[in-house]
Amino acid sequence: MKRLLLTFTFLIASQFCLQAEPAKESPTKKTEPEFFTPEADKKKLVDKVEIDPNLPKVLILGDSISMGYTNMVRDELKGKANVIRPKDNCGDTLIGLKKLDGWLGDRDWDVIHFNWGLWDLCYRNPALEKAGNRDKVNGKISVPIHDYEKNLDQLVTQLKATGATLIWASTTLVPEGESGRVVGDDKKFNEAAARVMQKHGVAINDLHALSASFEPKLFVKPRDVHYTPAGSEKLAQQVVAKISEVLAAKK
Repeated sequence: MKRLLLTFTFLIASQFCLQAEPAKESPTKKTEPEFFTPEADKKKLVDKVEIDPNLPKVLILGDSISMGYTNMVRDELKGKANVIRPKDNCGDTLIGLKKLDGWLGDRDWDVIHFNWGLWDLCYRNPALEKAGNRDKVNGKISVPIHDYEKNLDQLVTQLKATGATLIWASTTLVPEGESGRVVGDDKKFNEAAARVMQKHGVAINDLHALSASFEPKLFVKPRDVHYTPAGSEKLAQQVVAKISEVLAAKK
């Protein structure tokens, strides 16, 4: 009887302890910062493009700005060229060095229109929970300018090895008040890029000068580097013109 009473007491105490023990919180899964690309620009890109083997192949590489004008360029060059780009935002030059081989694939490219810069010069703070973690006050620059120039030189060397005609698109305008970018860095990084292009004999499509001429209504909102469809259309027109010049010279 005594043994039975002790067993019963132990069971009651154990049940109490189980109920009293606070539930353990599941560990929060840490994720990499999600860098900002407008949904409208992502949706314009398609997974597969029908390839006409009789037409030249044009590859577009770049940031979300190029994602915004790619489909417009494709439409304008329909029947004249296959216009292809990865669905990726090509990010900064470090990302470019990691992924370029995959983007180039095994195709024989005729023209490659490319850009890196807007991500490289961006200051990011992973602890800041907002679009792109952009923070020029407490953040760290993605790629310092001397590393950017060195990385870009390596990227151009790889691109030249494809035998394609290259067109460099200068980095577009950084407007006053942009949360993660310093006004004037766009010009400094473009100067560094121009040195690389001069070294390799690559033509420059000056999208910076074009975007610097835009009215405020062509930007999605004040202090933002992204463009409305009308702004992307203006960029696309200049991209089409440059690519068309190269295609005409190749005939």
